[in-house]
Amino acid sequence: MILFVLAYVGGVLTIVSPCILPVLPFVFARADRPFLRNGLPLLIGMAATFAAVATLAAVAGGWAVKANEYGRDVALALVALFGVALLVPSLAEWLTRPLVALGGRLSQSADREGAGSILPSVLLGVATGLLWAPCAGPILGLILTAAALQGASVQTSLLLLAYALGAATSLAVALLVGGGAFAALKRSLGASEWIRRALGVAVLLAVGVIALGLDTGYLTNLSTASTTSLEQRLLARLRPAGPSLRAGGARGPAMSAGAMVMKGAGGAAAGAMSADVAAMNAAAAATAMSPNPAMSMRAAGSAASGTQLPVEGNLPSLAGAVQWLNSAPLTAQALRGKVVLVDFWTYSCINCLRTIPYVRAWAQKYRDHGLVVIGVHTPEFAFEKNVTNVKSAVARLKIAYPVAIDSNYAIWRAFDNDAWPADYFVDAQGRVRDHHFGEGDYAGAEHVIQALLLQAGNRDVPIGLVDVSGSGAEAAPDIQDIQSPETYIGYERAANFVSPGGAVNNTARDYQPGMPRLNEWGLSGSWTVEAQRAVLGSAGGAIVFRFHSRDLHLVLGPAADGRPVRFRVTIDGAAPGPDHGADTDADGNGVVTGQRLYQLIRQRGTIGDRTFEVRFLDPGVQAYSFTFG
Repeated sequence: MILFVLAYVGGVLTIVSPCILPVLPFVFARADRPFLRNGLPLLIGMAATFAAVATLAAVAGGWAVKANEYGRDVALALVALFGVALLVPSLAEWLTRPLVALGGRLSQSADREGAGSILPSVLLGVATGLLWAPCAGPILGLILTAAALQGASVQTSLLLLAYALGAATSLAVALLVGGGAFAALKRSLGASEWIRRALGVAVLLAVGVIALGLDTGYLTNLSTASTTSLEQRLLARLRPAGPSLRAGGARGPAMSAGAMVMKGAGGAAAGAMSADVAAMNAAAAATAMSPNPAMSMRAAGSAASGTQLPVEGNLPSLAGAVQWLNSAPLTAQALRGKVVLVDFWTYSCINCLRTIPYVRAWAQKYRDHGLVVIGVHTPEFAFEKNVTNVKSAVARLKIAYPVAIDSNYAIWRAFDNDAWPADYFVDAQGRVRDHHFGEGDYAGAEHVIQALLLQAGNRDVPIGLVDVSGSGAEAAPDIQDIQSPETYIGYERAANFVSPGGAVNNTARDYQPGMPRLNEWGLSGSWTVEAQRAVLGSAGGAIVFRFHSRDLHLVLGPAADGRPVRFRVTIDGAAPGPDHGADTDADGNGVVTGQRLYQLIRQRGTIGDRTFEVRFLDPGVQAYSFTFG
């Protein structure tokens, strides 16, 4: 229920977003008509159309990314043509393109029929919904991301409809409050045609503002309320917690399929303000959030004996992987008689990287005693769908157990999974007996493995626990000193970006880093900020981040043509020296050679607030997200 409230409130907040500007002239153009037969049907048509279009975008997966890039341009063209029709109504009759002609006829038909029928207003609302669909914020991003990973559902459509109804509610209030005064002005001045033309000018000005990127930059900074900040605070504070549908529970920090869970040990939800981080750190050691989102804990003592573990269900199908590595394709039926550990991971996830040494050790220790470990690689970023990239990661991480490349989320959906890393423990009868989300409690997980092996009839199961000491990015995090949350660089989930003027989506622009405070960041140089990443246009660009943690990681990729990109990092303006990470030297030098997570800082001394900068000596680098440890 809280998710629906969040969706509705997120829609209400769009009234203070610059993205709503192109819609306002259409709404107020009918302010002098009866609300119930004109304004209300228009808003209902807009809400229903938006929900339908956004649902299709969510289900389409990769198509949604392209729609986000090109759909805005199409919407701008439609808004401009509507604006021309408002300025010179007769031009609408001469427009020959189907969508444009439809828009012109809708506008004129709505004017002609007045209160006699609600159909023209509904149809005009449909057109308005098509124009408004590309505009979105963090709450809508959460819904669409979860939908893309989990697949189509009635809940997704209802959440999108709740979001659209929230926007329609705020527009209705504005229409009711301001409509009376607006209509009186039209009547008293006897200048309805001039006001109509003024609305046309307003629409065309809005088109110019958006086309120049000012809606996401200058106008956002002028706004008295930031929808991004408000929505992210709602996500952090209203995150619902309740019992999991599963009997098992969480180990520690985990990444979620959506945008509002912890990713990075001790980190806060993406976009949460720094004041929230300390409070969340205490819970991070024992819990993991999932985008249902539900919080669960493994029952105390459940690992002591396999008979105490509940049956959560049968092992779901392992079909649908695009390819298997280190093994022929495995099936649930063929695995009967074996104890199975299914580990969901993705290779740029810092939580997964810190868990893999344990999974690797368990696979080696128990492989001759009836355990089969299966890694299911389900991507977060688009580059993680590349089979070659996954193969390189498997080799680099020395993973010898079978890996299913689940780029289409088929196995993910079969398990109804919702976090990285996630481990499912299956007994010899093919029943899921426990599951763990996130990092930590490795001893508990190993006890589950031992209990299930004993229950399967193995009498020589090794006792004791594996002794794992990870290095580089695989090293255990310093939970007590992490006060920085994972931070995405792409505009879809970005937070705390302080470069003056804000980000301009999908358009190259010169940035200055500003003066970041703790957990704030900025860009320097010519960058194009896209949905999942920022791409550097010319050499010399940089990213600046004010952070508090032992380790700093950054997911990076080389230039689009594969050319390596050299970089140099500094801390508080100086070379890192002994505080350099596994992917830099003491002078801060490093090279981006592939699409993966790079450890840039590993501090050896006292941890405090520090200013990090990475400057790229070559163009084309792709930057995705920061994580900390």
